Amino acid sequence: MDKELIINAIQAVKETAKERKFTESLDLIINLKGLNLKKEDEKILAFLPLPHDRGKKVTVTALVGSELSTKAKEACTNVILDTEFKGQDKKKIKRLAEKTDYFVAQATIMPKVAATFGRVLGPRGRMPNPKAGCVVPPTADLKPLMERLQTLVKLETKNEQVVKVCLGKASTDDALLAENAMVVYNYIIGHVPQEKNNIKNVLIKSSMGKPVVVGKEAKGAKKK
Repeated sequence: MDKELIINAIQAVKETAKERKFTESLDLIINLKGLNLKKEDEKILAFLPLPHDRGKKVTVTALVGSELSTKAKEACTNVILDTEFKGQDKKKIKRLAEKTDYFVAQATIMPKVAATFGRVLGPRGRMPNPKAGCVVPPTADLKPLMERLQTLVKLETKNEQVVKVCLGKASTDDALLAENAMVVYNYIIGHVPQEKNNIKNVLIKSSMGKPVVVGKEAKGAKKK
């Protein structure tokens, strides 16, 4: 897919968007076809770093023991020590999940993490994930991980043949948004059986706006 086509779609979304009291985000939606999601090798589940951040500081909650407490407090947004787990009830964990983008856990206390947080975070897909680098040893340096998480996105088909990713804020430069989109698109076509033949269409959409199909002219957009 041509980068210019993505830029045109991004511009069309911005031009047709209604004025809001907040800055909307722009999403990339890739509709797939011809996949059998009952087969593990045809599902998509990956964590991918984008070349540019998405205009929002990612919040990270660290669930650690005493070994990582100092480093976690220096690097992460929130820190909960294993000695504090008993004070975490279901309501507190739900509130924490709502304001946390990623949970990081010390590997040696993962059984405690699962027992305390698993019932709330598990169904939401929010448990610390080794694929994202979020299960770390007691000697880990958390600052590089925090930097990586600022650009990391989760690609997942779940139960539908679609992948949706936030590219960044509508205020972000069109070319940077397009570069983020290209990285995701290229990853997808490299991890589906029939590459481009498994792509139904690609859309760009603002948080509250109508989607624009990449390669098609949007109604209300200015003609180039």
